[in-house]
Amino acid sequence: MLNYWWVTRPKRWLNSVPEVLAAIADSALNQEWQGQRDTHLTLEEALEAANLKRKGDRRDQTGGGARTYVAWLASLGLVFKQENSGQLKLTLAGEAIMAGNSPVNILKGQILKYQFPSSFSSSRGVNVSPRFKIRPFRFLLKLLTDLRMEYLNEEEIAKIVIIEADNETNACYEKVVSRVLEFRADGDKCLEPDFIGKYASAKGGINPDFPYRHLTDIANTITNWLEYTQLAKRDDDSLIRIIPDKADEVAAILSDNPSFIDRPDQHEYFQRKYGLDPKRRKDTRNLSETRTITASIIAEHKVKQAFIGESLKSPIGKVTADLIDRIADQTGIEIKFVEETLLKLYPRGAVGSFMSEYFEMAFRGRDDAVEFEKATAELFRTAFGFEARHVGSIGLTPDVLLLSDVDGYCGIIDNKVYSRYTINNDHRNRMIHNYIGGLQNYYDGQFSLAFFTYIAGGFGRNIDSQIRDIFDETAICGSAVSVSNVIALVEKNADTPYPHTRLRELLSINKQLLMGDISLCQN
Repeated sequence: MLNYWWVTRPKRWLNSVPEVLAAIADSALNQEWQGQRDTHLTLEEALEAANLKRKGDRRDQTGGGARTYVAWLASLGLVFKQENSGQLKLTLAGEAIMAGNSPVNILKGQILKYQFPSSFSSSRGVNVSPRFKIRPFRFLLKLLTDLRMEYLNEEEIAKIVIIEADNETNACYEKVVSRVLEFRADGDKCLEPDFIGKYASAKGGINPDFPYRHLTDIANTITNWLEYTQLAKRDDDSLIRIIPDKADEVAAILSDNPSFIDRPDQHEYFQRKYGLDPKRRKDTRNLSETRTITASIIAEHKVKQAFIGESLKSPIGKVTADLIDRIADQTGIEIKFVEETLLKLYPRGAVGSFMSEYFEMAFRGRDDAVEFEKATAELFRTAFGFEARHVGSIGLTPDVLLLSDVDGYCGIIDNKVYSRYTINNDHRNRMIHNYIGGLQNYYDGQFSLAFFTYIAGGFGRNIDSQIRDIFDETAICGSAVSVSNVIALVEKNADTPYPHTRLRELLSINKQLLMGDISLCQN
């Protein structure tokens, strides 16, 4: 029995979940799962072929790798085994990801609902101690919003939080806060004398060189999952903090305290309730009807899988001839069928699928800066309908030039791979004299410059005055937009498209653009 929080981790990051889900849908969906070695091996081969699982010789030929990946998605409420047929099915959340909806939004919901006990945590192969009745990621967010905490690190999560946080009572919460602060002061000296033996690895035995490795591995994976929600992020010192732009969202999440999902011992009931996507309150599907697997259905699954893979690499706003050709080449399926399938399943594309990758680009450092710039140009082209040119490679130029043929203006974007960007004197002069003053060096059209915008992971406290300082000298309006709020802008635009006049207003706000500004400007 596991005496600490536990999450399965065939991969420590969640970025590949949509592709793994697509592989499962192609190879194992609607097929009996328990004990079906051939199905397990087929899925394992598919995961290896898609480079989602490391290739191995699989000498035991039992398909254990495939079962681990299915368990991973089951733990996130994306798949379940139907009781009356034994077949593997998608939950509504799983279906929503396959339909091209934003995996970040869907998985954020699943992570926040993640609980002990669950169908997964109480299963025979996992068996987390029944003393835990807690939603771990909500608990972590609560700690991160506590002024006494301010941050967490992985060691604190490993040695204190996942051990001692076993329920959501105020008494337990206060105990954990106290213990974390004690650990910060005294380190390992504050741990129980028999800590290593009491919280040993599930495999048994203790590695004398790395006695805490299994706990720190779990803490690392939990932190990765929390970062995937885009609510919290490690800073340059590897301290986990709430992203400033998300403070209001986190407060709203914590102010609502939904009930635990009941009946974890009833797998299908629990999974269908846990696996509700953000737009549904109940799963009323009748999954008992059998469906004959035809060549057409198999081909459709392959097109879906290829599309999901493409949508994670770049924003797809609509079905294009180039996209059809790429997927036809990948799958070997006839172009006409690919086109009909894509237009039927993804008529509006799947811009949201790219948002996890775009978010991470803002924090990766200068080595990936050019990719961040190109992705920004593609995003503004695909999501908002600008003519967007990546001009950063010319030299002494901004990264992206936006042209609005509809409203007759241009704008410039400078991407910064910083978690808390401030406009230093050199960058200020470059914006004033090279980017704004030297517009003619990289644009020979007739549109006047409407705004300048900085996009970064986050901004320093003086960013508003720094934006206004550039405006005072150039009379060109400006803005600073965190990558989180660019994503929010894209998501709101998908529901109700912004006209270019509104986007001009937003990006000319002469301060940092916040969530409240985005909501107001859409009205």
